[in-house]
Amino acid sequence: MPSLTLPSAVDLARTQFALTIVWHFLFPAFTIGLASFLAVLEGRWLLTGRAVYLDTYRYWLKVFAVAFAMGVVSGLVMSYQFGTNWSVFADRTGPILGPLLGYEVLTAFFLEAGFLGVMLFGLERVGPRLHFTATCLVAVGTLMSAFWILSANSWMHTLTGHTMGADGRFAPADWWAIVFNPSFPYRFAHTVTGAYLTTAMIVGAVGALHLLRDGKNSRARVMFSMAMWMAAIVAPAQLVIGDLHGANTYEHQPAKVAAMEGHFETQSRAPALVFGWPDDEAGETRGALGIPGLASLYLTHDLNGTVKGLKDMPRSTWPTNLPLVFWSFRIMVGLGMLMIALGLASLWLRWKGRLYDATWFQRFAVAMGPSGLIAVTAGWTVTETGRQPFTVYGLLRTADSVSPVAAPAVAASLAAFAVVYLVVFGAGIWYLLYLFNQTPHVHESGPPTGVPVRTAGITPAPALDTPHHGASRPAFQPAE
Repeated sequence: MPSLTLPSAVDLARTQFALTIVWHFLFPAFTIGLASFLAVLEGRWLLTGRAVYLDTYRYWLKVFAVAFAMGVVSGLVMSYQFGTNWSVFADRTGPILGPLLGYEVLTAFFLEAGFLGVMLFGLERVGPRLHFTATCLVAVGTLMSAFWILSANSWMHTLTGHTMGADGRFAPADWWAIVFNPSFPYRFAHTVTGAYLTTAMIVGAVGALHLLRDGKNSRARVMFSMAMWMAAIVAPAQLVIGDLHGANTYEHQPAKVAAMEGHFETQSRAPALVFGWPDDEAGETRGALGIPGLASLYLTHDLNGTVKGLKDMPRSTWPTNLPLVFWSFRIMVGLGMLMIALGLASLWLRWKGRLYDATWFQRFAVAMGPSGLIAVTAGWTVTETGRQPFTVYGLLRTADSVSPVAAPAVAASLAAFAVVYLVVFGAGIWYLLYLFNQTPHVHESGPPTGVPVRTAGITPAPALDTPHHGASRPAFQPAE
């Protein structure tokens, strides 16, 4: 009878970090786009004076407050794991990753923390232009946070601007080259665009849900229309950005791309496999079904181009879980194609004047609600699992990065994390779904502010979805 093999400390530490980062990234992937969406809504309200934009803003501001808080809480946990589970990695990369993450705190986090309170609770307390400025600065802060985090992550994939000491520690030699390393521009554009699409899918799904209940709800129409514009414009752009990112990855991490494609043999006119199961022991993808030449076309931009296979690379550089990399990539691409289809269908229905009447399309939009979250999770699974067996690609292996902690200790903390995350974030997600289910209405309330305090000279706005004629600027509506 075969003996039971227990997970190693490395496997448990990887699982723990994967658990926490997957939960964490769900929230920034949503709030990065939602912050920009809120800025656009408030800007349109200031320009047009139409109360429908303010109502929609307040509706989503409550959602943003909850999602942002959960993102901050879940992100704090990950930093502790660098010390507890990955101390060797932290020690060797600290001179480079430490300042990059410090810049994120000093710029993005301070900016968000400084203006978040005004954004959430200052609608009746400050002037409209100051409040709009706060909303914009919070949106800029989320993008700056993504900038520094993705710069640090990208450097771990495509190393430049560093030296390595005799003790194995990385040291900065050229900060410009470190920050703007070869993969960073592509990864930043791909991730931020994915965040905008994630927000568009969720906002569109909520708008479609309320249109199915009441097709005349003007607030639901606003959120649905704006989300469909985002899908129609950004989803095709994401396809182009993803292609550029893939070509960059093929240049710097060919083993990852070979795993994504399921290619073991180097070949010209390489097919793009739609289905299959990579078997690293047999050195083949079983049950492969592909489109001839397509992989060569989008990787080399030549239908007859040669694509390098895993067998022509050292076995020690192969990703450790080929099926996970292979199928995560297909989930991401498949959902991306569905988003493009959603956007194109919305353009056709808009042209026909049926965007708010086609119930089949609204049901499709509701079903696509979680697609952005699934797609970005699958994309990061490809990125990080495909980088294995390295933490710093090609120079620091994962097995050499872990802390000297026994497997039972890591297993205990992993079990505790799993239980706490299930309870806390399960409740948070349930509350978000509760907010999504609330019908957007006239005089929508924002986050509780206590006793309203109005700025002098600001008068309550009428409860109609019409421009405020005769006013020099849009007026605030009193909170319910």
